[in-house]
Amino acid sequence: MNSIFDIIGPIMIGPSSSHTAGAARLGKMARCIFGAMPKRVDMTLYGSFAKTYKGHGTDRALLGGLLGFREDDERIRNARVLAEEAQLDYTFIESPLDIGHPNVVKFDVYGDNDRYMSVVGRSLGGGQIMITEVDGHDMSITGDEFTLVVFHSDRPGAISLISQALSESDINIASMRVFRKEKYKDAVMVITTDSVVNPVTVQFMRECPGIQDVMTFEAL
Repeated sequence: MNSIFDIIGPIMIGPSSSHTAGAARLGKMARCIFGAMPKRVDMTLYGSFAKTYKGHGTDRALLGGLLGFREDDERIRNARVLAEEAQLDYTFIESPLDIGHPNVVKFDVYGDNDRYMSVVGRSLGGGQIMITEVDGHDMSITGDEFTLVVFHSDRPGAISLISQALSESDINIASMRVFRKEKYKDAVMVITTDSVVNPVTVQFMRECPGIQDVMTFEAL
């Protein structure tokens, strides 16, 4: 059943739930996945985002999210100035490509020690978002729940290892999806849980055979 917020949209800084509220959540999710305040971000905009991002405030909303602001934070209106004060270097790139959805952004995120990550997401309307790709790995993250992202080798036993670790930590799995490009190659588990996964369990998972990395974050 839809809530009233699904129908009328979220509390936000306007004018558009897709172009501002959704964009702010995408920026915040990209920062959350990156795990730190970026030094530089190149944002490639597709579809409607590329055509109307200045008039609809998508640029300020994306920057506000990267600065850690919620979609209803009035500081979004001054996000360009605040980004400069935070020494966040950024560019907006307008792509003419049609990639199958009207409101898509790719974040190329750079941090300390030459760290780099790419995050692709889309604004679905009503402030809802979907992260569809991280570092070239397909995935599906909405930011509405506690989420665990496990990068691993596609091998027998990998899923059961993670499931057992969560069970032993009394963490209930709400949903799990596994994405892979090829059999027995790199794969990604996206797991939503009913509560946050504690750091000790996360570190244990990182040390399991075949596990390459683990990211965990709370709902936006």
